[in-house]
Amino acid sequence: QVQLVESGGGWVQAGGSLRLSCAASGRTFSSYGWFRQAPGKEREFVAAIRWSRGSTWYADSVKGRFTISRDNAKNTVYLQMNTLKPEDTAVYYCAAAINLLGQMVAAGRYDVWGQGTQVSVSS
Repeated sequence: QVQLVESGGGWVQAGGSLRLSCAASGRTFSSYGWFRQAPGKEREFVAAIRWSRGSTWYADSVKGRFTISRDNAKNTVYLQMNTLKPEDTAVYYCAAAINLLGQMVAAGRYDVWGQGTQVSVSS
């Protein structure tokens, strides 16, 4: 069964840190992305990584604060979130693409999605 299982969400005060994990099973993927969706807003791109080379991309809103990484042995992708702000509050989703070439910011280009994990940042 192909699935992505996320963990690591929670509540934190502004300025704090959280690390999200996304464990993949059932097959390998070429690329992974993290997206988030706040109440009443559309799902937005946060970060992405190409599995083979480890190349990364970030939304401007998180650049310098968030870091996406991978662990080949565990087939897991991480999102380290530092200096969190109240506007980072959202449900965070992990997504994986089987063979994604080109731009990685469009949610429609990913094949499998995790169930989402809530991140809440208080001021």
